[in-house]
Order: sequence, then structure tokens, then C-alpha cells
Amino acid sequence: MKSRQAKFTIGQVVKHRIFPFRGVIFDVDPEFANTEEWWLAIPEDMRPRKDQPFYHLFAENEENEYIAYVSEQNLLPDESGRPLRHPQIEEMFEPGMDGQFAVKRNAMMN
Repeated sequence: MKSRQAKFTIGQVVKHRIFPFRGVIFDVDPEFANTEEWWLAIPEDMRPRKDQPFYHLFAENEENEYIAYVSEQNLLPDESGRPLRHPQIEEMFEPGMDGQFAVKRNAMMN
């Protein structure tokens, strides 16, 4: 399997293609790097390919904030401009340009 270059970047606001959540990318794996148990818990007809980038998100839906692990094929840029409320965003990021986020300098040292 040959991994591809990531389409999205750290600090970018994205939304899920199918499910109603959005978030900020805080890490990228060049290809699947979670457990087989996690992988097999996804219904087979919805399981994404492993040979693509996977993104760690500070994610939120209407009710909750959480950490999500999402394949590139299931993400789209979120250009809504709506604010995000996930509490960990402000620990790592500061507002950047074009509605995206920039990593705080001191966050890189922690």
C-alpha cells in the first residue's frame, strides 16, 4: 500500500461527509494507524480504505465535543464560518486566516 499526501492540514476546519459533525484537525496519520478492533467496529459497507490519510479532530456535533479519527475520504472542507466550541481548540490553536486555525507556538513545546 502506498500512502498519499494529506489533502487537509493541521488547523483546518472540516466536516464529515455523512455524519453531522465538524472539527479542527490537530494531527494526521499518513495511513490508518488505529486498532483493528476500531476498524472492525465500522460496518463493513461503510469501512474506509486503510491506504489513505486519517485525521485526528477536535470534533463536535450539536450535543457533544469529542476526539474523532476520520479517513480522508469522509471529510470535506467546512467553509460555514460558524464558531467551534470544543474546549481543547484554544489550548493548541489561535485564530488564523480564512476561518482556519494556527498552532500556538507554546503548544508545539508541550
